[in-house]
Amino acid sequence: VQLQASGGGSVQAGGSLRLSCAISGGTFSTYDMAWFRRVPGMEREFVAAIRASGGRTYYADVVKGRFTISRDNAKNTVYLQMNSLKPEDTAVYYCAADKYYSERYYSQERYDHWGQGTLVTVSS
Repeated sequence: VQLQASGGGSVQAGGSLRLSCAISGGTFSTYDMAWFRRVPGMEREFVAAIRASGGRTYYADVVKGRFTISRDNAKNTVYLQMNSLKPEDTAVYYCAADKYYSERYYSQERYDHWGQGTLVTVSS
């Protein structure tokens, strides 16, 4: 299973970006998907997750109301729409996939597959 993240870039505060993560080599519709991010020198942190069915989504409090995770099973792709971006959202964003159900959607340890990361820079 391979994940390919894209869509990162530079934007001013208040702007928007949409990240994409395409999965290959697996049955996308059976995977729970998530986005994490890491600021240099800090631990990778949970951003958002979506169940394989697409019926449930979860968000970190710091992005709730600004970010939206979604998936298109026909395109084997998960998205992260980021609005009202803030300088503190600057980070490398990673997508992750896991085939097995877990209540610990926020834990990076549960995810078996990771994308390479895409850099998001938000300037003030």
